[in-house]
Amino acid sequence: MLKILLSKFKEAVTSVLPVTLIVLIVSFTPAVNLTGTETAAFVISAIGLIVGIALFNLGADLAMTPMGEQMGSGLTKSKKIWVVVAVCFLMGLLITIAEPDLTVLANQVKDIMPGGADVGSTLLIVTVGVGVGIFLVIAVLKIIFHKDLSMLIMFFYLMLFAVCAVMAEQGKFQLVPMSFDSGGVTTGPITVPFIMALGVGIASTVGGRNSSENSFGLVALCSVGPIIAVMILSLMTSGDLATYDTSIYDISHVLSGSGFADLLLGKLGDVALALGLIVVFFIILQVTMLKLPKQKLIQIAIGIGYTYIGLVIFLTSVEAGFMPIGFKIGEELASFSQPLLVVFGFVIGLVVVLAEPAVHVLNKQVEEITGGGVKKLEMMLALSIAVGISICLSIIRIIFNFSILYYLIPGYLISLGLSFFVPKIYTAIAFDSGGVASGPLTSSFILPLVIGACEAASGNSNIYSLAFGVVAMVAMTPLITIQLLGFKAVTAKKVRERITLKRILAADDEQIIYFK
Repeated sequence: MLKILLSKFKEAVTSVLPVTLIVLIVSFTPAVNLTGTETAAFVISAIGLIVGIALFNLGADLAMTPMGEQMGSGLTKSKKIWVVVAVCFLMGLLITIAEPDLTVLANQVKDIMPGGADVGSTLLIVTVGVGVGIFLVIAVLKIIFHKDLSMLIMFFYLMLFAVCAVMAEQGKFQLVPMSFDSGGVTTGPITVPFIMALGVGIASTVGGRNSSENSFGLVALCSVGPIIAVMILSLMTSGDLATYDTSIYDISHVLSGSGFADLLLGKLGDVALALGLIVVFFIILQVTMLKLPKQKLIQIAIGIGYTYIGLVIFLTSVEAGFMPIGFKIGEELASFSQPLLVVFGFVIGLVVVLAEPAVHVLNKQVEEITGGGVKKLEMMLALSIAVGISICLSIIRIIFNFSILYYLIPGYLISLGLSFFVPKIYTAIAFDSGGVASGPLTSSFILPLVIGACEAASGNSNIYSLAFGVVAMVAMTPLITIQLLGFKAVTAKKVRERITLKRILAADDEQIIYFK
């Protein structure tokens, strides 16, 4: 166990160190002026990130993935569709409500939700949970009945843009970027390992020649539901969209003794609730149908402990150090040099995805399911480039002040178009990657960075329409890059086959030996 834990720490250091070094290098330039206290808080948070990611990844291997696989296979073995539908809906709803990643976004937009303040935050979280629950049911039924993922995604994205048109008609277009962001943050560090493993468990039990392809796609569909649900909720908003409260990014509140204690206690409760709901579901299924041996249950219990401690440390570190520092860097870089801000956005995007815990879970599962056909290094490179481009494009949108639909409509048309030319497993992996890439570091570091840049470059009144949407961009660009990776693989295979055929046809007949 110690050897495995040390390897996880090594992976975590490799993931977090590039982001930390880039931020520290920028802080020592004239472009950004961080105080000694702010720098120390950031460095301590980075250390916390390393510890949190290492423990989380170990816990995911020991508990989250086995639990999801066992629950998926157990549900399908029951052969009762109503049981599958009911359990999957409740599972999607409750896990999403308790997802700490979603809470971060909800607290940043709660003032404009119906009811305002805490009521608005709760209403947004529940709405997103309902959206995930419904679409998790659809995703599971897709696997059971062997339905095509591309057609389902195409249908629901057409529905999504239709609702978007209604929002524009009702004068709520400013909330379109925030609605798209809700789909990205839903698939957080707790939800992703569990949902992906659930898909693997169901696909392996149902079987069929496309079981590898069917094991992906759950995260993709679970990212669409919240967008549509929040768009419908946004039609009922009544808050002031012309002002945005940036006081939540004030690091002085966190650095005070009571402020940090409140943050830590809040994360202890949030993560306990999130994991507790998963454990309750698992215990119910264990008693009724799974009947796993005692040794397996002990392993899962130890894994849950590692996952809990890791997530608490990770989320506390991100919110205490990365959120306020991200906001300040964005604000000061935008004031100093907008071209430099664009370059910084691209570079930080290249490395920030390395520090997303769920990305490592996805990459490992992809390599296992494809039998090494898609390497972890290839996946990570494609995701890094995609996230770098997405943040760069988001900052350009702030500078030139135009609608996010100028990106989203062509982007989704290209990604859906590519789905007709690449193997379906690449399409499923790509759409899952979009949800996974936009994890807690995106909502707690990249989003504040872009909000700070927007306030400095375009004013506070444009934050809802221009700053929000960066999470949606991070979720969209991997759809294109991962499918291009698949397109490259298909093209390379055809070229190899053509070269082999030419060699066969060009072979000298005299070299052929005839046996009589």
